[in-house]
Amino acid sequence: MTVYEADVPGVGKKYEIDTNDETRLVILIHHDGRREVYHRVSEDADSEKLFSLTGEQARKVGSILEGAYFQPVEIDDATVPLGDALIEWLDVSPTSTVVGKTLRSLDLRSRTGASVIAIQRGEKTVPNPSPEETIQADDILVTIGTRDEHASLSALITADESSENKENQDH
Repeated sequence: MTVYEADVPGVGKKYEIDTNDETRLVILIHHDGRREVYHRVSEDADSEKLFSLTGEQARKVGSILEGAYFQPVEIDDATVPLGDALIEWLDVSPTSTVVGKTLRSLDLRSRTGASVIAIQRGEKTVPNPSPEETIQADDILVTIGTRDEHASLSALITADESSENKENQDH
């Protein structure tokens, strides 16, 4: 990430931050403490103003972004006692092809390599669900597996009825 800094006479300082998607985040800090945040999609495009902050608001947001309130774990750098396995939470949409099916019939572990270790259903948690447990709309599946296994499982869980029906019609 590259940060460009420039004085803006009579206004304050301007910082431009390159993002990974080839756009820039532009932050203008006025002498009076106001901050304006802009987004620019290309070198020849005008910047679009996203929002303004007072000095106090900017310091609060900055401390949140810095991790003063919550320090996330950088997953790519994390070492966990599970080896390559990670625990993830997957939302089941009402249109998912897995709704109404049992864990046994879905055979998720054989198909993806990932395992369902719990189901969060509203306020209720179903720990270590049996193979006969039926997945319901809006369930949250707590799963364990590698990144690749989670990617396979996520693709399966997020597939919806309309795309499956279209696939079956194409064959």
